[in-house]
Amino acid sequence: MAHQHPEPSLAPWPLALLIGVNSRTLWRRFKSIREQSWLLTAVIVLFIGSYLVLAFGLFYWGLKFVAKFPGLGTLLTDRLLFLLFAFLFVLLLLSNLVISYTNLFRNRETAFLLALPVSTHTIFQWKFIETTLLASWAFLFLVAPLLAAYGLTRGVAWHFYFVTVLQVGLFTILPGVAGSFLAVMLARYVDRRVFQVVALIFVAGLIVGAAYWFRPEELSPEATETRVLAVLDKMLMKTRFADFALLPSNWLSRSVLHWSEGAIWPAGFFLLVLLSYALFFGLLALTRMGDLFYDAASTVQSRGSVFARWGWFQARKHRLEEKTYAPGWAERLAGHCRWLSPDVRALVVKDTRMFWRDTTQWAQSLMLFGLLGVYIINLRHFSHQLSNTFWTHLVSYLNLGACSLNLATLTTRFVFPQFSLEGKRLWILGMAPFGMEKMMKVKYWLAACTSLVVTLGLIVLSCYMLELPLDRILHFAVAVTVMTFTLTGLAVGLGVLYPNFKEDNPSKIVSGFGGTFCLVLSFLYIVGSVILLALASPWTRAAVPPTAQVAACLGGFFLLSLLLGWLPMQAGLRRLRTFEV
Repeated sequence: MAHQHPEPSLAPWPLALLIGVNSRTLWRRFKSIREQSWLLTAVIVLFIGSYLVLAFGLFYWGLKFVAKFPGLGTLLTDRLLFLLFAFLFVLLLLSNLVISYTNLFRNRETAFLLALPVSTHTIFQWKFIETTLLASWAFLFLVAPLLAAYGLTRGVAWHFYFVTVLQVGLFTILPGVAGSFLAVMLARYVDRRVFQVVALIFVAGLIVGAAYWFRPEELSPEATETRVLAVLDKMLMKTRFADFALLPSNWLSRSVLHWSEGAIWPAGFFLLVLLSYALFFGLLALTRMGDLFYDAASTVQSRGSVFARWGWFQARKHRLEEKTYAPGWAERLAGHCRWLSPDVRALVVKDTRMFWRDTTQWAQSLMLFGLLGVYIINLRHFSHQLSNTFWTHLVSYLNLGACSLNLATLTTRFVFPQFSLEGKRLWILGMAPFGMEKMMKVKYWLAACTSLVVTLGLIVLSCYMLELPLDRILHFAVAVTVMTFTLTGLAVGLGVLYPNFKEDNPSKIVSGFGGTFCLVLSFLYIVGSVILLALASPWTRAAVPPTAQVAACLGGFFLLSLLLGWLPMQAGLRRLRTFEV
């Protein structure tokens, strides 16, 4: 009897194989979190739960407060919903653009997959799915409490929440497609002079147009006392761009509003519009972007610089070639710091150059500072409306919280992954004469001084825009200085305690357990510090707080700052003493 061989099993699709492998890897990492420390896992779960509950409570209270205005509550709520989704669409587009560029052209997994017998369409499909998920999870995390509170205040039916999940999911596909397409086009044509000139003109025109469109208009006291609806309509006139019929955020907002009011057919129409556009552009991206991605990847790997076509760059390159090993701007700048030893200057130059050469790093920094610039510019107009002492006091501490949260973003996003980014080159620093402990201290002081320049300038400028007196500006400057050293120590220490040498993408390093824990502790520290400083503040409308309360709150703030900044640093130094390279 002939031996019968079993039929070979069908090999899975390459895309399904990639999704399955990465899903299992992610699940195993998730299960390994509780094996590291139950305490840290409990803190993170408690923080996530607390955020959801607190955000839901704030949104619910705010929507109930707005709804109390007769005849205006519905108008204001609808307009706020349109504005929220419009701005979130822009932020999602920028986030997808940055992450797509990193995942497609600055990722070791992508380079590995391009060398395998896997089609470029499959590689792009997997990276598109991964990028959309990475860029959209924070959006879903933010919108979920708001939509739950909105549905509760409107008394919607139970099916509203399930349909809303579908609507938001379809909505996130469109900025994902647009972001990936822009990333591929940027990588393919960014070295063209025409492309660079047109991009600069477009960005400059966009900034000028936005400044002109959003310029404030002052209303006379007589106008504010006559027709409230007319005045309100004039105030909200600048927000009518969010009601543009061709914006995907408009379709999502109208579908949510109609469904909450029980108008199923109009809501279904806008839901089908979202579905049709998501299917059309999603299918185009998944089936036609592979070849464009391969051409862009080949171009990125083959060119030396995006400025190679400019005459001034060619002349500069020729001058540098004539001077063998000529010191660059970083070396010349570090050379003026005579009080630093040569090895420290070399490490500072190395970290500075690594940061500058990573396009995604300084591009995200530029985007963050652009948003902060918009925030500071609008503070100048907002300060004219603060005629009450209580609101001035409240806004000043909210401004401290905003600047501190910006500081936490900088330290978590850029400082925490610095140790992990050394990767396989860590043995070079470990075998160097100055040792790894000194390397950690240099990274701490470099990050602290750089962050302090940004945050101190930000808090002083924002306080000046709020027209605060000099003593209060000094008060907030000292507070943010202490918080800068604390948050930097926390990020550097936890970066050493929870390294990830398997990744070279800072976004993925920060998204891990250590980065999440650092963000949680930073957020809790900022909330506690702002509350303690506000309770110890003598600039209140009521009576000056007792001396014991002021001393206790200030002492608690400095003690909390010392412990949260010093303990992780010491734990990191102890870890390096026994660290095996």
